[in-house]
Amino acid sequence: MSFPVYIHIGDWQLHPHVVFESLSYFIGFRVYLRTRTKGGVPTLVGLQILAGAMVGAAAGSKLLFWLEDPLTTYSHLAAGDWTAMLAGKTIVGGLLGGLIGVELAKRWAGWSSSTGDDFVLPLVVGMAIGRIGCFLTGLDDGTHGTPTSWPVGVDFGDGVPRHPAQLYEIAYLLAIGTALSALRRRIRRGDASLPAGAVFQLFMVAYLLFRFAIDFVKPTPHVYFGLNNIQLACAAGLIYYAGLMSRWLDPKKRGMRHAR
Repeated sequence: MSFPVYIHIGDWQLHPHVVFESLSYFIGFRVYLRTRTKGGVPTLVGLQILAGAMVGAAAGSKLLFWLEDPLTTYSHLAAGDWTAMLAGKTIVGGLLGGLIGVELAKRWAGWSSSTGDDFVLPLVVGMAIGRIGCFLTGLDDGTHGTPTSWPVGVDFGDGVPRHPAQLYEIAYLLAIGTALSALRRRIRRGDASLPAGAVFQLFMVAYLLFRFAIDFVKPTPHVYFGLNNIQLACAAGLIYYAGLMSRWLDPKKRGMRHAR
């Protein structure tokens, strides 16, 4: 297999990243419309929350990318190289930025109930589809792993077997998506006593833990005391969610449940 693996439709040759990123948004949104809690959030409030999520995700994704290598980012900024400044993005930054955007939009709309559980399955599906495009893009995407002697190593075109980090992530997303979807069905049937928002919190903790671990085999600069920008953001997110989850995991705090 040679990378990138272009998608051929008639006379068109489409880049895999563009194709699968587009599919991730389209299919993820369709999954949300199909699986969301009916009658839970008014249409106008839902649109405001969705807008907040999109703006926050775009800002967070870009900001965290700029922190990958601060010196390089500064050199691009000083040179006015906006093409380089606008080139990259990160899923973790998008998730955490989207979270902030949603909370601000909910406050502006005057909506206090949890909305996160409805987004878990769409996020899992969308992210998994997007990672297919990352894998098929190869080295140019920058989401591959470091060189490895493991049997699962993939040669992305330079003769060096590397960790297929994208495939690891797809498998992990499918596993946690299956588990959390089953848990959400149990909650809806009344078989599991968990507060609204708990499924989304569990998803975020599971994904942030995975990203913190997998980024040790990513070829990104680890300039923050042996960690990279993604791992720092994951640590901050895990601390935040530890505080939220302690309110319903601790029996003494069950009467003070509050989940976002």
